[in-house]
Amino acid sequence: MPTSAPPPITIAIPVTWGDMDAFGHVNNIFYFRYFETARIEYLRRIGWMTDAFPISGIGVILHSVQCRFRIPVTYPDTLDVSARLVTIEQDRITLAHEVRSRAHDGAVAAEGSGLIVAFDYSLKAKSAIPEAVRRRILELESGSGPNPPS
Repeated sequence: MPTSAPPPITIAIPVTWGDMDAFGHVNNIFYFRYFETARIEYLRRIGWMTDAFPISGIGVILHSVQCRFRIPVTYPDTLDVSARLVTIEQDRITLAHEVRSRAHDGAVAAEGSGLIVAFDYSLKAKSAIPEAVRRRILELESGSGPNPPS
């Protein structure tokens, strides 16, 4: 589902002094946290965590996540971290992430993806994505989905 449209989720995350390591740049573990923050906002926006899970018992479980580091980031900076759908299958979605540095004029500092599987917590097994969630994902990606929080 590659597209040139802006990602449906982009959040600003300030780099803190504590994000840096002994080498003077943001430590790699923080990129996974940045991805997680964007991923959770994506899931929240489609209502999977707040609406669908309590009703259906079908939640999510993170299968895998990967990251490619492009340029080092340092404090102070603000990062624009995005999430967009790459693929949707019966029981899983893949989200693409970009981390763009405002201090580097919007250059991509890191990019990656996360594979999220629908999971039935009562059965302890993967499950089909609930239809209401699938519909909200497609609406969000088309630009007609839920508005950002105020």
